Amino acid sequence: MTAGAAIDELCINTIRTLAIDAVQRAKSGHAGAPMAMAPVVHTLWQRFLRYDPADPTWPNRDRFVLSAGHASMMLYAVLHLAQVQSGPGSDRPSLTLDDLKRFRQLDSRTPGHPEFGFTPGVETTTGPLGQGCGNSVGMAMAGRWLGDRYNRPGLTLFDYDVYVLCSDGDLMEGVASEAASLAGHFKLANLCWIYDNNTVTIEGHTPLAFSENVAVRFLGYGWNVLKVEDANDTAQIQNALRSFRQTENAPTLIVVNSVIGYGAPHKQNTAAAHSDPLGEEEVRLAKRFYGWPEDAQFLVPDGVYERFREGVGRRGRELHEAWDAAMRTCRERHPDLADEVERLLGRELPDGWDVELPSFPADEKGIATRDASGKLLNAVAAKVPWLIGGSADLAPSTKTKLTFNAAGDLGPEQPGGRNLHFGVREHAMGSIVNGLALSGLRPFGATFLIFSDYMRPPIRLAALMELPVFHVLTHDSIGVGEDGPTHQPVEQLVGLRAIPGLIVLRPADANEVAEAYRVVMQSRRQPACLVLSRQALPVFDRARYAPAAGLARGAYVMADAQSGRPEVILIGTGSEVRLCIAAYERLTAEGVAARVVSMPSWELFEQQDGGYRDSVLPPAVTARVAVEQGSAIGWDRYVGSAGSIIGMHTFGSSAPLKDLLTKFGFTPEKVYEAAKAQIGSGAA
Repeated sequence: MTAGAAIDELCINTIRTLAIDAVQRAKSGHAGAPMAMAPVVHTLWQRFLRYDPADPTWPNRDRFVLSAGHASMMLYAVLHLAQVQSGPGSDRPSLTLDDLKRFRQLDSRTPGHPEFGFTPGVETTTGPLGQGCGNSVGMAMAGRWLGDRYNRPGLTLFDYDVYVLCSDGDLMEGVASEAASLAGHFKLANLCWIYDNNTVTIEGHTPLAFSENVAVRFLGYGWNVLKVEDANDTAQIQNALRSFRQTENAPTLIVVNSVIGYGAPHKQNTAAAHSDPLGEEEVRLAKRFYGWPEDAQFLVPDGVYERFREGVGRRGRELHEAWDAAMRTCRERHPDLADEVERLLGRELPDGWDVELPSFPADEKGIATRDASGKLLNAVAAKVPWLIGGSADLAPSTKTKLTFNAAGDLGPEQPGGRNLHFGVREHAMGSIVNGLALSGLRPFGATFLIFSDYMRPPIRLAALMELPVFHVLTHDSIGVGEDGPTHQPVEQLVGLRAIPGLIVLRPADANEVAEAYRVVMQSRRQPACLVLSRQALPVFDRARYAPAAGLARGAYVMADAQSGRPEVILIGTGSEVRLCIAAYERLTAEGVAARVVSMPSWELFEQQDGGYRDSVLPPAVTARVAVEQGSAIGWDRYVGSAGSIIGMHTFGSSAPLKDLLTKFGFTPEKVYEAAKAQIGSGAA
C-alpha cells in the first residue's frame, strides 16, 4: 500500500469510528451507513468536490446533499475533519470534537438529522427520505440557470455540480421518483446521485418490499447509470465520478453496493446495523477489524486533518480565489451584471421592483384573485430577473405563466427560461422549489389548494429552513363548484396555518393580492402561501373602506361603526369578506354599530404588538362572528368561546357555486343573523 493510500485508509476509518463513537455515546443514531459509505464520501471530498472549507457559502461550490439524513454522523465527521468554518471570514470550525461528542443532545450543533442554517456546511435539511433528492434537482436547475444568465465568454461564474448520497429508502419514496423523472427530462448533467445499495431497511432486507431493478428504472428516466460493485473499492469510485464529470447530456446515478455496518462482525448486513448503537463489545470488534485502538474514542490520528487540508482544502481555496478574481473582472466589465448577482445572493430586490405593480379600481363584478395574482406575478417577475417558477401542470388555471417578453420556458436546451413546467408532480415541485431557493433564486410553485396536501412535507421544510419561497394555491374553497368535494379544500387552510413560520395569505380582493405580493417579496426568511379564488370577487371601493395596505399587518379594520365602540365585529378572509361587508351595510342601516375586520393572515396578525391587535379586536367587544369557507378549527382564538363561526363542518358537494353557498350557509343573510344573535345574547 502506498503512503497516499495508507493515509486515505486512515481518513476513511476515522470517519467510521467518529460515527461509531458518537452514536454509541448518544445511545441512538445510525452508524451503519457511515461505516459502509465512508470510502465513497471520503473519495468524493478528497479528490473531486470543489468546495472551500474556509467559506461554506461560496456561491460556485459543488453541493453535497445527504438525502439519507439518518447518516448524519458521516457528514458531521467530514465537516469536522475538513475543518469547515462557521462562515466566510470565520476562523472557528463549524464542528469541533466536542460537538461530535454531543451528537443528538439538546442544543448541540449535531442534531439527529442535518439542519440547514443550524450547522454550517449543511446544504439542506434532510431526514424525511427523498426530500434531499428533490432539493438536489432544484439546485442543479439553479446552477444551469445561473450559468446561462451570468456566464460570459472567458468569464465563468457558475458551473457547479450537485452530488447526492441517497439510500434504498430514498429511492422507494415517490418524491424521489418524481424528481428523478424530471431531472432526466431536463438532462441535468451537473447532477449525480450516489445510491447506497445496502439492501437493508429498519424492517429487514429490502426484498420484503422492494425488488425492482433501480438501474433499469433510471435508464428509463434518461439517466446515465454506473455501478460500483464494492463501496470499499476507491479506484472504482473514482472511475465512476470521472465518468459523471464527462457526461454532458444526462444526470448520473452511481449504484454502489455496500455492506451496512461494515466491519461489525455480528451486526453488519442486518437491520440492527441500520438504526441501533452497536454496543460496547461490537464497537471494540469493529475497531479491531479496522486496525484501530479498541479503547480509543473520538480519535483523529496524525495526518488526517492535514490530508483533508491538502485535498479538498487546497483545491477549494484555489478555485474560490479564481472565482473571486472572476467576480472582480465582472464588476469591471459588467457592473450591472455583478450588481444583479450580488443582490440575488444577498436575497435583496432590485431598486423599484414594485413601482409598476398594478392597482385595481372599484368594481362590483370584480376579478378572481387568481387572475389578479397573474397580473401581479408578471409585473414582479419583469422587475426581478431571478424570480422563476411554475405549476404542476395547472398554469392556465392558476394564472402563473410568465408572459412578458423573453420569459421563456425552462427546458433541456433552454436552461435560462423563467417558466418551469413541473408536470403533474406536486411533491417534487415543492422539493425542487426549495432547492432553487437554497441556490439563491426566488422561486414559486403553483397548484390548487386541495393539492397542497401532496407537497406538505417540502412546505413544512421550507418553513423549518426559513426559505423565502412562495406557493400560489388557487381554487381555494367550495367556490370550486361542480368539481365537487374531491377538489374543494376544507381542512387545508387550518393545516397550513399549523406550520410554524409559514405565512398564509387569503386576500379578499385584487388590491389585497397586490399587498400580499409586497409582503411575500420583501420576506427574506419566511415562506408563504397565497390562497386565491377561482371565482370573481368584488374589488372594494377603497375610498369607502380602509386601504388594502392593512394586509401587511395580517388583519385590519376595513369598515367600522360610524361612532362609538362597535357592538359586533364581523371577521372574514378571502371571498367571505364581501359577505361581512354586505351584513355590515344592513346592520349599519338599522343603526347597529358594526365593524368588519379583514383577516387575510393569522400569522402576520400574531406578529403585531398587543396594542395593535387589541385596537383591531377590542377585548371588551365579545360579540363576534368569523366567516370562512374552511374548517372552523382555530377561529375560537379570535371569536372566543361565545362567538359564532360560520365555517365548513363537512366535505362540500358537487353543484353550481350559488347552490353551494346557500346549502352551507355562506350568505349575507346568515352572517347578518349570526351578528344579531350575538348582539341579542348580550355578548356585546
